[in-house]
Amino acid sequence: MELFTVNQETCNRDGICAAVCPIGIIAWRQGELPAPAPGAEQACIRCGHCVAVCPTASLRHRDMPLETCPPVRPELRLGPEQCAHFIRARRSIRTYKERPVEHEKLAQLIDMAHYAPSGINSQGAHWLVIGNREHLHRLSGMVVEWMGWVLAEMPELARGMHVQQTIEQWHAGRDVILRGAPVLIVAHADKEHRMAASTCTIALTTLELAATSLGLGGCWAGYFNAAATVFPPLQAALDLPEGHQCFGAMMIGYPKFAYHRLPTRKTPPIDWRM
Repeated sequence: MELFTVNQETCNRDGICAAVCPIGIIAWRQGELPAPAPGAEQACIRCGHCVAVCPTASLRHRDMPLETCPPVRPELRLGPEQCAHFIRARRSIRTYKERPVEHEKLAQLIDMAHYAPSGINSQGAHWLVIGNREHLHRLSGMVVEWMGWVLAEMPELARGMHVQQTIEQWHAGRDVILRGAPVLIVAHADKEHRMAASTCTIALTTLELAATSLGLGGCWAGYFNAAATVFPPLQAALDLPEGHQCFGAMMIGYPKFAYHRLPTRKTPPIDWRM
């Protein structure tokens, strides 16, 4: 079967599919049917733009059956006011209920996050979900151990990261590494892939935003991620696939408290060159 086929009875011959193809592998001339350009099979990134944009559902991609691509529902689109409220209402959640997070919700959350942009549709993010509290506590302890090394060997960096205060809080019985979150989600990828870092960062950002729709909240585990990139004991504990690196981690759980206001932010510096 060809990479894609076009229904000549229903196709508008408008060339929209060719116009939106990011790789330019759809050949089209005015009044003619679209067709795969030379080398299309190898160059196609399977992004689905051609399937999604066709107004008559005439283009069928071999690797993306039309039946698996539901239609856009305009009634579910956010308006500007709703979108602004959604973004402004997002909070970094650092206090969680004792309630565990259901496996089904975590799977649903990652399913939403994996539709995030990934650069030529590489989809290189892999996920590690840790939900055992004892294991999470041990991982926090490893981060504190790494911080002790930073404090001794890199005092200037330690001051900027508030390492001394963090270690003191840990020994006082307060975990400010993973904040007692019931779940930690790690995004990891092949460290040699040139888009690994941005892919994981965008995916985790999307995941944090999506969490609110499930009644969950999240917070970036910055200390954890910093240690996971350089500290061998923590890397061994994570046991990621060969050649993979942690490119970000997110604490997830049910927020203990509700927020009732939309805080302000600094005015963004903009250099207009219109």
